[in-house]
Amino acid sequence: MFWTRLASGIVLVAITIALMVNGGWPLFWVVTAISLIGLFELYRAAGLQKTPPAVIGYISSVILDILILDGYYEYLILWLILTLMVMMACYVIAYPKYHSDQMTLLFFGLVYVTLMMSFIFKVRYLEGGILTVWLIFVASWGSDTCAYCAGKLFGKHKLPSKLSPNKTIEGCLGGIIGAALIGFLFALAFYRQETEFWWQFAMIGGVGSVISQIGDLTASAIKRNYDIKDYGKLIPGHGGILDRFDSIIFTAPLVYLLAILL
Repeated sequence: MFWTRLASGIVLVAITIALMVNGGWPLFWVVTAISLIGLFELYRAAGLQKTPPAVIGYISSVILDILILDGYYEYLILWLILTLMVMMACYVIAYPKYHSDQMTLLFFGLVYVTLMMSFIFKVRYLEGGILTVWLIFVASWGSDTCAYCAGKLFGKHKLPSKLSPNKTIEGCLGGIIGAALIGFLFALAFYRQETEFWWQFAMIGGVGSVISQIGDLTASAIKRNYDIKDYGKLIPGHGGILDRFDSIIFTAPLVYLLAILL
Protein backbone atom coordinates (compact mmCIF):
# COMPACT_ATOMS: atom_id res chain seq x y z
CA MET A 1 0.00 0.00 0.00
CA PHE A 2 2.80 2.43 0.90
CA TRP A 3 4.63 1.98 -2.40
CA THR A 4 1.40 2.21 -4.38
CA ARG A 5 0.50 5.42 -2.56
CA LEU A 6 4.01 6.80 -3.08
CA ALA A 7 4.07 5.96 -6.81
CA SER A 8 0.66 7.49 -7.50
CA GLY A 9 1.63 10.51 -5.40
CA ILE A 10 4.75 11.06 -7.50
CA VAL A 11 2.73 10.82 -10.72
CA LEU A 12 0.15 13.24 -9.32
CA VAL A 13 2.83 15.77 -8.35
CA ALA A 14 4.48 15.48 -11.78
CA ILE A 15 1.17 16.13 -13.54
CA THR A 16 0.46 19.04 -11.20
CA ILE A 17 3.84 20.64 -11.91
CA ALA A 18 3.35 20.32 -15.67
CA LEU A 19 -0.14 21.84 -15.52
CA MET A 20 0.76 24.72 -13.20
CA VAL A 21 3.84 25.70 -15.18
CA ASN A 22 1.99 25.55 -18.50
CA GLY A 23 -1.32 27.03 -17.32
CA GLY A 24 -3.66 27.96 -20.17
CA TRP A 25 -6.41 25.74 -21.53
CA PRO A 26 -4.91 22.42 -20.38
CA LEU A 27 -5.11 23.58 -16.75
CA PHE A 28 -8.67 24.86 -17.18
CA TRP A 29 -9.99 21.64 -18.74
CA VAL A 30 -8.19 19.39 -16.26
CA VAL A 31 -9.64 21.36 -13.32
CA THR A 32 -13.06 21.20 -15.00
CA ALA A 33 -12.70 17.41 -15.42
CA ILE A 34 -11.56 17.03 -11.80
CA SER A 35 -14.62 19.00 -10.68
CA LEU A 36 -16.90 16.76 -12.72
CA ILE A 37 -15.38 13.59 -11.28
CA GLY A 38 -15.54 15.04 -7.77
CA LEU A 39 -19.17 15.96 -8.31
CA PHE A 40 -19.89 12.42 -9.53
CA GLU A 41 -18.21 10.98 -6.40
CA LEU A 42 -20.24 13.23 -4.12
CA TYR A 43 -23.49 12.35 -5.87
CA ARG A 44 -22.57 8.66 -5.81
CA ALA A 45 -22.17 8.79 -2.04
CA ALA A 46 -25.89 9.56 -1.87
CA GLY A 47 -26.81 7.16 -4.69
CA LEU A 48 -27.82 10.00 -7.02
CA GLN A 49 -25.03 9.87 -9.60
CA LYS A 50 -27.16 8.64 -12.53
CA THR A 51 -30.37 10.57 -11.87
CA PRO A 52 -31.71 13.38 -14.11
CA PRO A 53 -31.05 16.08 -11.46
CA ALA A 54 -27.43 14.86 -11.25
CA VAL A 55 -27.06 15.18 -15.04
CA ILE A 56 -28.27 18.76 -14.70
CA GLY A 57 -25.56 19.25 -12.08
CA TYR A 58 -22.85 17.91 -14.40
CA ILE A 59 -23.89 20.19 -17.25
CA SER A 60 -24.18 23.16 -14.93
CA SER A 61 -20.70 22.44 -13.51
CA VAL A 62 -19.03 22.81 -16.91
CA ILE A 63 -20.94 25.98 -17.73
CA LEU A 64 -20.08 27.48 -14.34
CA ASP A 65 -16.38 26.95 -14.98
CA ILE A 66 -16.67 28.58 -18.42
CA LEU A 67 -18.48 31.59 -16.92
CA ILE A 68 -15.79 31.92 -14.23
CA LEU A 69 -12.97 31.62 -16.77
CA ASP A 70 -14.43 34.31 -19.03
CA GLY A 71 -15.22 36.60 -16.10
CA TYR A 72 -19.00 36.64 -16.62
CA TYR A 73 -19.64 37.00 -12.90
CA GLU A 74 -22.88 38.91 -13.42
CA TYR A 75 -24.35 35.75 -14.94
CA LEU A 76 -22.94 33.39 -12.32
CA ILE A 77 -25.68 33.87 -9.72
CA LEU A 78 -28.34 33.84 -12.43
CA TRP A 79 -27.04 30.52 -13.75
CA LEU A 80 -26.99 29.02 -10.25
CA ILE A 81 -30.58 30.17 -9.70
CA LEU A 82 -31.63 28.72 -13.07
CA THR A 83 -29.92 25.42 -12.18
CA LEU A 84 -31.74 25.32 -8.85
CA MET A 85 -35.07 26.01 -10.58
CA VAL A 86 -34.53 23.16 -13.06
CA MET A 87 -33.49 20.79 -10.27
CA MET A 88 -36.61 21.76 -8.32
CA ALA A 89 -38.71 21.10 -11.42
CA CYS A 90 -37.28 17.55 -11.51
CA TYR A 91 -38.04 17.29 -7.80
CA VAL A 92 -41.72 18.14 -8.11
CA ILE A 93 -42.31 16.27 -11.38
CA ALA A 94 -40.82 13.05 -9.98
CA TYR A 95 -42.25 13.50 -6.47
CA PRO A 96 -41.98 11.54 -4.17
CA LYS A 97 -38.96 9.87 -5.81
CA TYR A 98 -36.49 12.40 -4.37
CA HIS A 99 -36.23 13.96 -0.92
CA SER A 100 -35.46 17.60 -0.20
CA ASP A 101 -32.15 16.69 1.48
CA GLN A 102 -31.05 14.91 -1.73
CA MET A 103 -31.85 17.98 -3.82
CA THR A 104 -29.94 20.11 -1.33
CA LEU A 105 -26.87 17.89 -1.76
CA LEU A 106 -27.11 18.07 -5.57
CA PHE A 107 -27.07 21.87 -5.50
CA PHE A 108 -24.56 22.05 -2.65
CA GLY A 109 -22.10 20.05 -4.76
CA LEU A 110 -21.90 22.82 -7.37
CA VAL A 111 -20.67 25.27 -4.74
CA TYR A 112 -18.60 22.85 -2.67
CA VAL A 113 -16.83 21.16 -5.59
CA THR A 114 -17.11 23.22 -8.77
CA LEU A 115 -16.99 26.82 -7.56
CA MET A 116 -14.38 26.26 -4.87
CA MET A 117 -12.18 24.10 -7.12
CA SER A 118 -12.28 26.74 -9.88
CA PHE A 119 -10.08 29.00 -7.76
CA ILE A 120 -7.12 26.82 -8.75
CA PHE A 121 -7.09 28.29 -12.25
CA LYS A 122 -8.25 31.68 -10.92
CA VAL A 123 -5.11 31.91 -8.77
CA ARG A 124 -2.92 30.66 -11.64
CA TYR A 125 -4.23 33.39 -13.94
CA LEU A 126 -3.44 36.19 -11.46
CA GLU A 127 -0.41 38.36 -12.07
CA GLY A 128 2.47 36.33 -10.66
CA GLY A 129 0.11 33.36 -10.39
CA ILE A 130 2.70 30.94 -11.72
CA LEU A 131 4.31 31.16 -8.27
CA THR A 132 1.34 32.09 -6.08
CA VAL A 133 -0.64 29.04 -7.20
CA TRP A 134 1.83 26.77 -5.40
CA LEU A 135 0.65 28.15 -2.07
CA ILE A 136 -2.58 26.20 -2.61
CA PHE A 137 -0.58 22.98 -2.56
CA VAL A 138 1.80 24.14 0.17
CA ALA A 139 -1.19 24.84 2.42
CA SER A 140 -2.85 21.51 1.62
CA TRP A 141 -0.47 18.74 0.58
CA GLY A 142 2.50 20.34 2.36
CA SER A 143 0.43 20.73 5.50
CA ASP A 144 -0.78 17.10 5.26
CA THR A 145 2.79 15.80 5.04
CA CYS A 146 4.06 17.94 7.93
CA ALA A 147 1.03 17.09 10.08
CA TYR A 148 1.55 13.37 9.44
CA CYS A 149 5.24 13.52 10.36
CA ALA A 150 4.65 15.66 13.46
CA GLY A 151 1.82 13.40 14.57
CA LYS A 152 3.95 10.27 14.20
CA LEU A 153 6.90 11.80 16.02
CA PHE A 154 5.27 13.89 18.74
CA GLY A 155 1.54 13.09 18.74
CA LYS A 156 0.17 12.41 22.23
CA HIS A 157 -3.03 14.42 22.59
CA LYS A 158 -5.97 13.36 20.42
CA LEU A 159 -8.20 15.90 18.73
CA PRO A 160 -11.60 16.33 20.41
CA SER A 161 -13.29 15.66 17.06
CA LYS A 162 -14.65 12.13 16.50
CA LEU A 163 -14.13 12.38 12.74
CA SER A 164 -10.45 11.43 12.74
CA PRO A 165 -9.52 9.58 15.94
CA ASN A 166 -5.90 9.18 14.79
CA LYS A 167 -5.27 12.92 14.39
CA THR A 168 -3.48 14.69 17.23
CA ILE A 169 -3.14 18.29 18.38
CA GLU A 170 0.64 18.03 17.88
CA GLY A 171 0.08 16.84 14.31
CA CYS A 172 -2.25 19.75 13.54
CA LEU A 173 0.22 22.26 14.96
CA GLY A 174 3.02 20.60 13.03
CA GLY A 175 1.02 20.99 9.83
CA ILE A 176 0.48 24.71 10.48
CA ILE A 177 4.11 25.39 11.37
CA GLY A 178 5.40 23.23 8.54
CA ALA A 179 3.20 24.89 5.90
CA ALA A 180 4.22 28.35 7.16
CA LEU A 181 7.88 27.36 6.99
CA ILE A 182 7.54 25.92 3.47
CA GLY A 183 5.76 29.10 2.38
CA PHE A 184 8.57 31.20 3.84
CA LEU A 185 11.30 29.13 2.17
CA PHE A 186 9.40 29.22 -1.13
CA ALA A 187 9.27 33.01 -1.05
CA LEU A 188 12.91 33.16 0.03
CA ALA A 189 13.88 31.09 -3.00
CA PHE A 190 11.88 33.01 -5.61
CA TYR A 191 11.64 36.52 -4.09
CA ARG A 192 15.08 37.01 -2.59
CA GLN A 193 15.04 40.81 -2.89
CA GLU A 194 11.37 41.32 -1.97
CA THR A 195 11.30 40.64 1.75
CA GLU A 196 7.63 41.58 2.11
CA PHE A 197 6.74 38.33 0.33
CA TRP A 198 8.61 36.27 2.93
CA TRP A 199 6.12 36.86 5.75
CA GLN A 200 3.15 37.03 3.38
CA PHE A 201 3.83 33.58 1.97
CA ALA A 202 4.51 32.22 5.47
CA MET A 203 1.20 33.65 6.71
CA ILE A 204 -0.75 32.27 3.75
CA GLY A 205 0.86 28.86 4.30
CA GLY A 206 0.00 28.83 8.02
CA VAL A 207 -3.55 30.15 7.70
CA GLY A 208 -4.08 27.92 4.67
CA SER A 209 -3.05 24.91 6.74
CA VAL A 210 -5.80 25.63 9.28
CA ILE A 211 -8.38 25.89 6.50
CA SER A 212 -6.91 22.81 4.82
CA GLN A 213 -7.44 20.71 7.93
CA ILE A 214 -11.02 21.96 8.19
CA GLY A 215 -11.52 20.94 4.56
CA ASP A 216 -10.14 17.48 5.27
CA LEU A 217 -12.47 17.03 8.24
CA THR A 218 -15.42 18.33 6.20
CA ALA A 219 -14.91 15.62 3.59
CA SER A 220 -14.58 13.05 6.38
CA ALA A 221 -17.83 14.23 7.96
CA ILE A 222 -19.71 13.81 4.67
CA LYS A 223 -18.28 10.30 4.27
CA ARG A 224 -19.34 9.37 7.79
CA ASN A 225 -22.85 10.64 7.11
CA TYR A 226 -23.10 8.29 4.12
CA ASP A 227 -21.16 5.47 5.78
CA ILE A 228 -18.41 5.18 3.15
CA LYS A 229 -14.66 4.83 3.64
CA ASP A 230 -13.48 6.52 0.44
CA TYR A 231 -15.16 8.53 -2.30
CA GLY A 232 -13.63 6.30 -4.98
CA LYS A 233 -10.62 4.31 -6.19
CA LEU A 234 -9.44 6.50 -9.06
CA ILE A 235 -6.07 7.34 -7.47
CA PRO A 236 -4.36 4.14 -6.26
CA GLY A 237 -3.51 4.31 -2.58
CA HIS A 238 -5.32 7.63 -2.12
CA GLY A 239 -8.95 6.94 -3.00
CA GLY A 240 -11.08 9.21 -5.15
CA ILE A 241 -10.70 12.77 -6.34
CA LEU A 242 -12.44 14.16 -3.27
CA ASP A 243 -10.21 12.09 -0.99
CA ARG A 244 -7.12 13.72 -2.49
CA PHE A 245 -8.46 17.21 -3.23
CA ASP A 246 -10.65 17.69 -0.14
CA SER A 247 -8.23 20.16 1.44
CA ILE A 248 -7.45 21.93 -1.85
CA ILE A 249 -11.17 22.69 -2.24
CA PHE A 250 -10.84 24.88 0.85
CA THR A 251 -7.34 26.31 0.37
CA ALA A 252 -7.80 27.48 -3.24
CA PRO A 253 -10.40 30.20 -2.46
CA LEU A 254 -8.42 31.29 0.61
CA VAL A 255 -5.18 31.68 -1.32
CA TYR A 256 -7.01 33.67 -4.01
CA LEU A 257 -8.51 36.00 -1.37
CA LEU A 258 -5.23 36.53 0.50
CA ALA A 259 -3.29 36.97 -2.76
CA ILE A 260 -5.62 39.82 -3.71
CA LEU A 261 -5.65 41.43 -0.27
CA LEU A 262 -1.91 41.18 0.33
